[in-house]
Amino acid sequence: MILGKPRCLSLALGLTALLAGAQATAQDSNWSAYLGGADSGQYSTLDQINTENVSKLSVAWRYSSEGADEKKVGQIQCNPLVIDGVLYGVSPFMKVFALNAATGEEKWTFTADEPKKSVCRGFGWWADGTQRRLLYGGGPFLYALDPDTGKPVEGFGDGGKVRLSEGLGRDPEKIYAESSSPGVVYKDLYIIGLRTMESHPAAPGHIRAYNVHTGAIAWTFHTIPQPGEFGYDTWPAGAHEFTGGANSWAGMSLDAERGMVYVPTGAAAFDFYGGDRHGDNLFANTLLALDAGTGERKWHFQTVHHDLWDRDLPAPPNLLTVEHDGKTIDAVAQITKSALVFLFDRETGEPLFPIEEVPAPASDLEGELAAKTQPVPTKPEAFSRSTFDFNDITDITPESREMVMKRWEVIRRERFGPPSREGTLVFPGYDGGGEWGGAAVDPETGLLYINASEMPWILTMVDINQLGSDPALREGAMIYAKQCLFCHGVEREGNPFSMYPPLKGISERLKREDAEALMLAGKGFMPSFKNLGEKGMKNILDYIYAADAPRDEKADDEKPEADKKPIFRHTGWNRFVDHLGYPAIKPPWGTLNAIDMNTGEIVWKSVLGDTPRLREEGHEQTGTENYGGPLVTKGGVIFIGATKDEMFHAYDKKSGKLLWETKLPAGGYATPATYMVDGVQYVVTAAAGGKMGTDEGDAYVAFRIEN
Repeated sequence: MILGKPRCLSLALGLTALLAGAQATAQDSNWSAYLGGADSGQYSTLDQINTENVSKLSVAWRYSSEGADEKKVGQIQCNPLVIDGVLYGVSPFMKVFALNAATGEEKWTFTADEPKKSVCRGFGWWADGTQRRLLYGGGPFLYALDPDTGKPVEGFGDGGKVRLSEGLGRDPEKIYAESSSPGVVYKDLYIIGLRTMESHPAAPGHIRAYNVHTGAIAWTFHTIPQPGEFGYDTWPAGAHEFTGGANSWAGMSLDAERGMVYVPTGAAAFDFYGGDRHGDNLFANTLLALDAGTGERKWHFQTVHHDLWDRDLPAPPNLLTVEHDGKTIDAVAQITKSALVFLFDRETGEPLFPIEEVPAPASDLEGELAAKTQPVPTKPEAFSRSTFDFNDITDITPESREMVMKRWEVIRRERFGPPSREGTLVFPGYDGGGEWGGAAVDPETGLLYINASEMPWILTMVDINQLGSDPALREGAMIYAKQCLFCHGVEREGNPFSMYPPLKGISERLKREDAEALMLAGKGFMPSFKNLGEKGMKNILDYIYAADAPRDEKADDEKPEADKKPIFRHTGWNRFVDHLGYPAIKPPWGTLNAIDMNTGEIVWKSVLGDTPRLREEGHEQTGTENYGGPLVTKGGVIFIGATKDEMFHAYDKKSGKLLWETKLPAGGYATPATYMVDGVQYVVTAAAGGKMGTDEGDAYVAFRIEN
């Protein structure tokens, strides 16, 4: 379903197309960088597969990255590299592999030193003559692998790897630091960000450049400024010593000609309460333009002041060229979870469309000082709904509407409404709007293609003093609140839509010694808790295993006044759904959008995905939540998986019309790639599911036109 009609393209767009055509290069048969290139454009010049023949696509090969098609093993968010006929990918357990890109035949595999179920979205690639490096974030390490053999490069760090927690100014054994998204290669430097914890104690989110030969750190940029550095006064004094986050987990983009790297950052820790970090908190939630050779700041723009909603910048910015006010401008566009796109002059950081500071409501939580204004660009308009009014409440069934209405009436619903005890609407939700799948840009037209989820969430705060009254369990309750509450909730109920299991009733399912072994080793998204020490581990296990006992309300009343001071945490990442599990808002729940970045106008909007059960009951196409991004080609086609219905889609990039779709073995929650081998164009995507409660797998699937 296409929402609305395609709008006429501007004269400026036509001029841009002519310029792009004049500068066009030969077709690139490789997919040689994360998201297609250093510009993060998610674009290919290949056109063998086009709007006329895309319906003839069929499976060329399928690869089981964990060796068993039917094994439910995890999710894959990897956008693979394809270079000179070899595809490089990663499995749910972080195993790296190289395949013959035409047949899917395995050439080699490499398993990290600390294999675990995690996320690696792609690789860095460095080459200089006969020397080559495949750079890979595997758990706590950054590896340099020989792409011909998969063996670690001995001269890089310690036997081919460096520990990412080192060099952050904290004890490397006591902090969590990984790299889920690849960085960019500039000359002999690999510039990369971090994935950190989102609660205390979080590592600081330094941006670092590593020497590709030795693994030594060449430069560091402090995203939480230190004394004497710009932005230090936007934090409490000494914040760099006790707070963390403000990290770039989503990847970055590079303008090699200018020698500038564009780095998006996320929220400061912890995500939803900033009573200990008063101020705007530069450089959290900021698009940074840095000198790629030295790390020197050239310019910056903060998209959220004093973030209280986990509004990380979720994807690398897109580098593109636009026509603006009669001028041809090299620009950088940054998508956001709130479905806004900020567009800047790439050289100066000057906004190309005005940005207004919009008044924001105050917080009613003790100790919190929410920012008084938040920045909103006047163009482009938001690519998903930003408000949830009475008329938007679901009408899937009368019971659904009644249930949702009761909850909707009592929560805070203001734009930029701060976290609250009664619950605050977060819409678009924690996962967007836009997300890590990123946006695609057609350099010939200046059109940006972006998929959006339209799922509301509810953010509820709680005083952790509510967790328990037994003094003997107090220390364990405090540790639980800091380390576990985010994922497992106040009542230890877990989150059925994610990978966080319930802890309630754990004594009936898991022996205490087995739970201790699990916490020491870590599993999935849960890091090791060995940093707690023997006493800390005992305290938290005491609390978890005793938490099902009845509460002593009298003991709560008898606490000293100092112990009654609120300590705020949130109750978990909770989607706002009806009793059937469907979103509380009317469809569409997912869209694919085309935005003319020359004019800031939305050109077309199509529904993305469907809910088969509701279609069978007579409902129109609903769209679905979606994870993973689009790929656009010179052949006129947009390829995207992403949807909860586990389909892989092809759309006409000019009109938004669905041209073809097919069922994947599991959800395709990754950004696809395209390449050519022996004169044949292929499109490949990871299809391992694991998001939104869907089945897990381990597959990569490649398609081609059969003659």
